[in-house]
Amino acid sequence: MARKPIAKPAARGGDKAAAKPPAKAPGAPTRAATGSPSKTRVKARTNVGIRPHAPAFDAPTDTRAPRAAPSSPRALDRVTMIPALPPRPREGHKATFGHVLVLAGSYRYTGAAVLTARATLRSGAGLVTLGCPKSAHAAIAAHLLCEMSLPLADAAPGVFAPDAVSEALDWAERANAVALGPGIATDTPAMRFAQDMAVFCPLPMVIDADGISALVGAAQRLEWAEGRRVLTPHPGEAARLLSCSTAEVMADREGAAIRIARETNSIVLIKGAGTIVTDAERVYVNASGNPGMATAGSGDVLTGVIAALLAQGMDPFDAACLGAHLHGRAGDLAARALGEHGMIATDILESLPLAFRDHATARA
Repeated sequence: MARKPIAKPAARGGDKAAAKPPAKAPGAPTRAATGSPSKTRVKARTNVGIRPHAPAFDAPTDTRAPRAAPSSPRALDRVTMIPALPPRPREGHKATFGHVLVLAGSYRYTGAAVLTARATLRSGAGLVTLGCPKSAHAAIAAHLLCEMSLPLADAAPGVFAPDAVSEALDWAERANAVALGPGIATDTPAMRFAQDMAVFCPLPMVIDADGISALVGAAQRLEWAEGRRVLTPHPGEAARLLSCSTAEVMADREGAAIRIARETNSIVLIKGAGTIVTDAERVYVNASGNPGMATAGSGDVLTGVIAALLAQGMDPFDAACLGAHLHGRAGDLAARALGEHGMIATDILESLPLAFRDHATARA
């Protein structure tokens, strides 16, 4: 089936004022919650919220109406059942299991891109294309064996340029899901690239790390994103989105996640011991994982896991819940074999197939 062409953002003109988004379309459909076979009712907390800011970067004109935000119930469904793995039909081929476009890496953070791309394949995706800044391409591509690579326009010193958005959107037409942000750095050109991709790409997308930094002061623009978004901040990144302190987020991680999800119409996963996943209508608290996972690159692996599940057709909330569980389970398997003190992100990565196998076996 032919893909619908992806609308490109308007070229940035001389006017530096951010374009105001249109008013919400009356009668816009509201996304319904899918529920869960095992759940109880909990109170939604409301003590934190995103404070409005002017966008930090130039915002191209967007004439589309925003997706309707989810309803705001007084109580949320607490999900306790971990979703099943996506099916693997006997007659399946590479395209059957999804194609992930990873947009990651920079001159400073080459490893983040490699970890994310490799994790997508270890999590069942059939294909992955890793888009990275052109001047960092050689260093990143040297570590790729099974993944495809795509050099995109960059700005000195080796970070994505805003001009790369159009080509990245063209490549997105060949994919089923996008992972955006690991290691792209916080230089202004990369932030502008990430912000435009987050809004204009119609595919389901996981946004992590520096991709989340690009949304600080402009996160509410995600209401106009056509595809569903899964945001995976750690508490410090969540605090920047909410314009509050990390201590405030840590005091009420669940409440912070709910507020971000409601304000951005996204699924939010706040990382840490007992990772929180919510879409502002349901909440899941992950029980797998251990302190050995508090190591550089662990979050990049999680981004790849969730992106792969999205590409295989999972509902975004389910993909985030299952991704958190499998990522933590892989960390537990690595800790059992190696101990927590010496674990690194590649240990979690290499344990993913065993985590997937265990989950499939447990549900058989």
